[in-house]
Amino acid sequence: MSKYLRKAVEGRKRYLINSLISAGVYKKGERHLFELTLSDLEREYANNMTMQEENN
Repeated sequence: MSKYLRKAVEGRKRYLINSLISAGVYKKGERHLFELTLSDLEREYANNMTMQEENN
């Protein structure tokens, strides 16, 4: 993986983790957010955004 792609993936993961923490999500099951893959974080973020929209 090129260093630019790796940097982009790490940046996206950081953004998603910070957004989820701001929303009160710290773990998924027994796993901390920083242990999740980018795909897992994207899914969790999408689920969280959907739940927030339904509650408003």
